Amino acid sequence: MSFATVMLIALALDAVLGWPDALFRRIGHPVTWIGQMIAAADRRLNRAQDTPARRRALGLIAAIAIIALCAALGGSVQWILPDSSLGTLVAGVLAWPLLAMRSLHDHVKAVATPLMAGDMAAARRAVSMIVGRDPAALEAGGIGGAAIESLAENTSDGVVAPLVWGVVLGLPGIAAYKAINTLDSMIGHRTARHAAFGWAAARIDDLANLVPARLTGLLFVLVSVHARRAWACMRQDASKHRSPNAGWPEAAMAGAIGVRLSGPRVYGGASSPEPWLNANAADPQPADLRRALSLFRRAMAAMACGLVLIMLVGG
Repeated sequence: MSFATVMLIALALDAVLGWPDALFRRIGHPVTWIGQMIAAADRRLNRAQDTPARRRALGLIAAIAIIALCAALGGSVQWILPDSSLGTLVAGVLAWPLLAMRSLHDHVKAVATPLMAGDMAAARRAVSMIVGRDPAALEAGGIGGAAIESLAENTSDGVVAPLVWGVVLGLPGIAAYKAINTLDSMIGHRTARHAAFGWAAARIDDLANLVPARLTGLLFVLVSVHARRAWACMRQDASKHRSPNAGWPEAAMAGAIGVRLSGPRVYGGASSPEPWLNANAADPQPADLRRALSLFRRAMAAMACGLVLIMLVGG
């Protein structure tokens, strides 16, 4: 079975269909199923009366158990599928919901449309669906910047990374990665509750995204009409980001479309002094969000071409 072919099928299905609302209402989504396991582990194992060391150890055990279970399920399904065109097609269908390309594009477009029309209230509501910062404190430049940053970072987390792990390991790889990413999004935060329990989840996510984040940045550079500027910004500013990985796609995106990203922001009423990426550029304008979406679409097309090339080389 060609894992690259499996991932190409999944990517095509995601591009055309996304994850239909009717299907979500009927059976939910794999991420919500994984999230239920994580929430149960958090409730039962993350106890305030335990020492930080014990909470860290239990968080590590929980993370490994959930990742291993998802990988084992993916591996079991892959093992029973026939090594044929039918088996490859079924595997692609099963991998389909583990990608978020269409969802990411649609969520960011939902910010761009009212922002371009000057409807700030609708733009703030839309951006609150994809970022954690307080949208009430954001004006047009801040809304656009938040959406562009989310688009850049989640291109790696939601599309490139699952595809990379799927190409390398097949269904066990993409399932395990989705568990890793969901663990990080739910408990990998530096809050009083999760600083210890979610420590392992955050570190595992950092490791799993090490290569995909840099690959995403390179994709943005390759498809940019300002490739030299995007490359220079990525090399100079990626390491300034608070995340060891998110800075690569965000800095490449900032350089590619000629805006500054990141910078100070507000989470839960508290100010977070973050450095700027591409600091000498201007704040994003509403039209820049459309340009970012165009860059995203070109990067995804390049990713699909890469999968085709892997298929051809692999025979």
